[in-house]
Amino acid sequence: MANPVFNLIESQHEDEFVIDSDKVMTVNGTIQITAVLGIILLLAASFVWSRYSLGYMDMVQMLTFGGLFIGFILALIISFTKTIFLVPIYAACEGCVLGGFSAMMEAGYPGIVSQAVAGTFAALFSMLLLYRCNIIKCTDKFRSVIFISTLSIAGIYLVDLIGGFFGLSIPMINTSSPFGILFSIVIVAIAALNLIIDFDFIERGSERMLPKLYEWYGAFGLLVTIVWLYIEILNLLAKLRGRD
Repeated sequence: MANPVFNLIESQHEDEFVIDSDKVMTVNGTIQITAVLGIILLLAASFVWSRYSLGYMDMVQMLTFGGLFIGFILALIISFTKTIFLVPIYAACEGCVLGGFSAMMEAGYPGIVSQAVAGTFAALFSMLLLYRCNIIKCTDKFRSVIFISTLSIAGIYLVDLIGGFFGLSIPMINTSSPFGILFSIVIVAIAALNLIIDFDFIERGSERMLPKLYEWYGAFGLLVTIVWLYIEILNLLAKLRGRD
Protein backbone atom coordinates (compact mmCIF):
# COMPACT_ATOMS: atom_id res chain seq x y z
CA MET A 1 0.00 0.00 0.00
CA ALA A 2 1.26 3.47 -0.78
CA ASN A 3 -0.51 5.39 1.95
CA PRO A 4 1.55 4.62 5.09
CA VAL A 5 -1.65 4.64 7.12
CA PHE A 6 -3.15 1.83 5.09
CA ASN A 7 0.17 0.02 4.87
CA LEU A 8 0.32 -0.26 8.65
CA ILE A 9 -3.34 -1.18 9.08
CA GLU A 10 -3.45 -3.83 6.38
CA SER A 11 -0.18 -5.47 7.42
CA GLN A 12 -1.41 -5.79 11.00
CA HIS A 13 -4.83 -7.24 10.13
CA GLU A 14 -4.25 -8.97 6.81
CA ASP A 15 -6.39 -12.03 7.54
CA GLU A 16 -9.15 -10.37 9.50
CA PHE A 17 -12.66 -10.65 8.04
CA VAL A 18 -16.26 -11.30 9.15
CA ILE A 19 -19.28 -12.97 7.63
CA ASP A 20 -22.21 -11.04 9.17
CA SER A 21 -23.26 -8.63 6.40
CA ASP A 22 -24.55 -6.13 8.96
CA LYS A 23 -21.13 -5.81 10.56
CA VAL A 24 -18.86 -5.43 7.57
CA MET A 25 -17.08 -2.53 5.95
CA THR A 26 -18.94 -0.91 3.05
CA VAL A 27 -18.03 1.81 0.57
CA ASN A 28 -21.14 3.85 1.47
CA GLY A 29 -20.39 3.56 5.18
CA THR A 30 -16.85 4.81 4.62
CA ILE A 31 -18.14 7.75 2.55
CA GLN A 32 -20.59 8.71 5.30
CA ILE A 33 -17.88 8.67 7.96
CA THR A 34 -15.57 10.67 5.71
CA ALA A 35 -18.32 13.28 5.34
CA VAL A 36 -18.73 13.49 9.12
CA LEU A 37 -14.98 13.89 9.61
CA GLY A 38 -14.98 16.57 6.92
CA ILE A 39 -17.65 18.52 8.78
CA ILE A 40 -15.64 18.31 12.01
CA LEU A 41 -12.54 19.51 10.17
CA LEU A 42 -14.40 22.43 8.59
CA LEU A 43 -15.92 23.51 11.90
CA ALA A 44 -12.51 23.54 13.60
CA ALA A 45 -10.93 25.34 10.64
CA SER A 46 -13.70 27.95 10.60
CA PHE A 47 -13.25 28.63 14.31
CA VAL A 48 -9.48 29.18 13.99
CA TRP A 49 -10.00 31.32 10.89
CA SER A 50 -12.50 33.48 12.80
CA ARG A 51 -9.99 33.97 15.64
CA TYR A 52 -7.43 35.06 13.06
CA SER A 53 -9.90 37.57 11.59
CA LEU A 54 -10.51 39.02 15.05
CA GLY A 55 -6.79 39.44 15.67
CA TYR A 56 -6.30 36.74 18.33
CA MET A 57 -2.90 35.78 16.94
CA ASP A 58 -1.62 34.08 20.09
CA MET A 59 -4.66 31.81 20.16
CA VAL A 60 -4.33 31.07 16.45
CA GLN A 61 -0.67 30.12 16.79
CA MET A 62 -1.42 27.93 19.79
CA LEU A 63 -4.27 26.11 18.02
CA THR A 64 -2.36 25.77 14.76
CA PHE A 65 0.89 24.40 16.15
CA GLY A 66 -0.89 22.49 18.92
CA GLY A 67 -3.13 20.88 16.32
CA LEU A 68 -0.12 20.00 14.20
CA PHE A 69 1.74 18.32 17.07
CA ILE A 70 -1.25 16.54 18.60
CA GLY A 71 -2.55 15.52 15.18
CA PHE A 72 0.78 13.93 14.30
CA ILE A 73 0.83 11.94 17.54
CA LEU A 74 -2.80 10.85 17.07
CA ALA A 75 -2.09 9.77 13.49
CA LEU A 76 0.66 7.45 14.73
CA ILE A 77 -1.55 6.02 17.49
CA ILE A 78 -4.48 5.45 15.14
CA SER A 79 -2.24 3.82 12.52
CA PHE A 80 -0.79 1.32 15.01
CA THR A 81 -3.92 0.61 17.06
CA LYS A 82 -7.70 0.26 16.75
CA THR A 83 -8.56 3.38 18.73
CA ILE A 84 -11.16 4.67 16.27
CA PHE A 85 -12.58 7.12 18.84
CA LEU A 86 -9.46 9.21 18.25
CA VAL A 87 -10.27 9.73 14.56
CA PRO A 88 -12.76 12.61 15.13
CA ILE A 89 -10.24 14.27 17.47
CA TYR A 90 -7.62 13.94 14.75
CA ALA A 91 -10.01 15.58 12.27
CA ALA A 92 -10.50 18.49 14.68
CA CYS A 93 -6.73 18.89 15.08
CA GLU A 94 -6.25 18.93 11.33
CA GLY A 95 -9.01 21.51 11.08
CA CYS A 96 -7.14 23.77 13.49
CA VAL A 97 -3.97 23.43 11.39
CA LEU A 98 -5.75 24.12 8.12
CA GLY A 99 -7.71 27.02 9.60
CA GLY A 100 -4.62 28.84 10.83
CA PHE A 101 -2.46 28.04 7.83
CA SER A 102 -5.18 28.93 5.32
CA ALA A 103 -5.99 32.23 7.06
CA MET A 104 -2.34 33.28 6.96
CA MET A 105 -1.98 32.31 3.31
CA GLU A 106 -5.20 34.11 2.39
CA ALA A 107 -3.93 37.27 4.09
CA GLY A 108 -0.80 37.20 1.94
CA TYR A 109 -2.45 36.02 -1.27
CA PRO A 110 -6.15 36.96 -1.43
CA GLY A 111 -8.28 34.32 -3.13
CA ILE A 112 -5.68 31.57 -2.84
CA VAL A 113 -7.72 29.40 -0.45
CA SER A 114 -10.74 29.14 -2.76
CA GLN A 115 -8.38 28.21 -5.60
CA ALA A 116 -6.70 25.54 -3.46
CA VAL A 117 -10.07 24.09 -2.40
CA ALA A 118 -11.21 23.96 -6.02
CA GLY A 119 -7.93 22.33 -7.04
CA THR A 120 -8.23 19.72 -4.28
CA PHE A 121 -11.75 18.70 -5.27
CA ALA A 122 -10.75 18.66 -8.95
CA ALA A 123 -7.89 16.30 -8.15
CA LEU A 124 -10.11 14.15 -5.93
CA PHE A 125 -12.82 13.62 -8.55
CA SER A 126 -10.28 13.24 -11.36
CA MET A 127 -8.48 10.45 -9.50
CA LEU A 128 -11.81 8.80 -8.67
CA LEU A 129 -12.80 8.89 -12.35
CA LEU A 130 -9.44 7.50 -13.47
CA TYR A 131 -9.74 4.73 -10.86
CA ARG A 132 -13.33 3.78 -11.68
CA CYS A 133 -12.57 3.71 -15.43
CA ASN A 134 -9.47 1.53 -14.82
CA ILE A 135 -7.31 4.10 -16.57
CA ILE A 136 -4.98 3.94 -13.57
CA LYS A 137 -4.83 0.44 -12.13
CA CYS A 138 -3.74 -0.07 -8.56
CA THR A 139 -1.23 -2.85 -9.12
CA ASP A 140 1.40 -4.04 -6.66
CA LYS A 141 4.07 -2.20 -8.67
CA PHE A 142 2.00 1.00 -8.60
CA ARG A 143 1.60 0.73 -4.82
CA SER A 144 5.33 0.15 -4.35
CA VAL A 145 6.34 3.14 -6.48
CA ILE A 146 3.91 5.51 -4.76
CA PHE A 147 4.81 4.17 -1.32
CA ILE A 148 8.54 4.71 -1.89
CA SER A 149 7.87 8.17 -3.38
CA THR A 150 5.72 9.15 -0.41
CA LEU A 151 8.31 8.02 2.12
CA SER A 152 11.02 9.87 0.17
CA ILE A 153 9.02 13.09 0.35
CA ALA A 154 8.48 12.57 4.07
CA GLY A 155 12.24 12.11 4.46
CA ILE A 156 13.01 15.31 2.56
CA TYR A 157 10.53 17.28 4.68
CA LEU A 158 11.93 15.79 7.88
CA VAL A 159 15.51 16.73 6.96
CA ASP A 160 14.37 20.24 6.02
CA LEU A 161 12.47 20.58 9.29
CA ILE A 162 15.40 19.45 11.42
CA GLY A 163 17.75 21.68 9.46
CA GLY A 164 15.46 24.63 10.13
CA PHE A 165 16.29 24.42 13.84
CA PHE A 166 19.93 25.08 12.94
CA GLY A 167 19.26 27.78 10.36
CA LEU A 168 19.73 25.38 7.46
CA SER A 169 17.37 24.25 4.70
CA ILE A 170 17.37 22.20 1.52
CA PRO A 171 18.21 24.64 -1.31
CA MET A 172 15.39 25.91 -3.54
CA ILE A 173 12.56 23.54 -2.56
CA ASN A 174 10.77 26.25 -0.60
CA THR A 175 11.39 29.04 -3.11
CA SER A 176 9.43 30.36 -6.10
CA SER A 177 12.23 29.37 -8.45
CA PRO A 178 11.49 27.04 -11.39
CA PHE A 179 12.99 24.17 -9.41
CA GLY A 180 10.88 24.97 -6.35
CA ILE A 181 7.70 25.08 -8.45
CA LEU A 182 8.60 21.84 -10.23
CA PHE A 183 9.26 20.22 -6.86
CA SER A 184 5.79 21.22 -5.64
CA ILE A 185 4.15 19.98 -8.85
CA VAL A 186 5.76 16.56 -8.39
CA ILE A 187 4.59 16.38 -4.78
CA VAL A 188 1.05 17.40 -5.72
CA ALA A 189 1.04 14.64 -8.34
CA ILE A 190 2.23 12.02 -5.85
CA ALA A 191 -0.30 13.17 -3.24
CA ALA A 192 -3.07 12.90 -5.85
CA LEU A 193 -1.94 9.42 -6.88
CA ASN A 194 -2.14 8.36 -3.23
CA LEU A 195 -5.91 8.81 -3.61
CA ILE A 196 -5.90 5.82 -5.98
CA ILE A 197 -4.41 3.75 -3.17
CA ASP A 198 -7.06 5.05 -0.77
CA PHE A 199 -9.91 4.16 -3.13
CA ASP A 200 -8.43 0.69 -3.67
CA PHE A 201 -8.12 0.05 0.07
CA ILE A 202 -11.74 1.03 0.66
CA GLU A 203 -13.06 -1.05 -2.24
CA ARG A 204 -10.99 -4.14 -1.43
CA GLY A 205 -11.86 -3.84 2.26
CA SER A 206 -15.52 -3.92 1.34
CA GLU A 207 -15.04 -6.89 -0.99
CA ARG A 208 -13.09 -8.81 1.67
CA MET A 209 -15.84 -8.07 4.22
CA LEU A 210 -13.51 -6.54 6.78
CA PRO A 211 -15.05 -5.56 10.16
CA LYS A 212 -17.16 -2.41 10.12
CA LEU A 213 -14.64 -0.47 12.18
CA TYR A 214 -12.43 -0.43 9.10
CA GLU A 215 -14.79 2.14 7.63
CA TRP A 216 -13.20 4.52 10.14
CA TYR A 217 -9.71 3.53 9.02
CA GLY A 218 -10.66 3.99 5.37
CA ALA A 219 -12.11 7.43 6.11
CA PHE A 220 -9.09 8.35 8.24
CA GLY A 221 -6.60 7.41 5.53
CA LEU A 222 -8.58 9.28 2.90
CA LEU A 223 -8.72 12.37 5.12
CA VAL A 224 -4.96 12.26 5.65
CA THR A 225 -4.37 12.25 1.90
CA ILE A 226 -6.89 15.01 1.15
CA VAL A 227 -5.41 17.29 3.82
CA TRP A 228 -1.91 16.67 2.49
CA LEU A 229 -3.05 17.31 -1.08
CA TYR A 230 -4.75 20.58 -0.10
CA ILE A 231 -1.68 21.87 1.73
CA GLU A 232 0.59 21.02 -1.20
CA ILE A 233 -1.73 22.70 -3.71
CA LEU A 234 -1.88 25.76 -1.47
CA ASN A 235 1.91 25.80 -1.26
CA LEU A 236 2.22 25.46 -5.05
CA LEU A 237 -0.20 28.32 -5.67
CA ALA A 238 1.72 30.51 -3.20
CA LYS A 239 4.94 29.84 -5.10
CA LEU A 240 3.25 30.73 -8.39
CA ARG A 241 1.84 33.92 -6.87
CA GLY A 242 5.30 34.74 -5.55
CA ARG A 243 6.62 34.97 -9.09
CA ASP A 244 4.16 37.75 -10.03
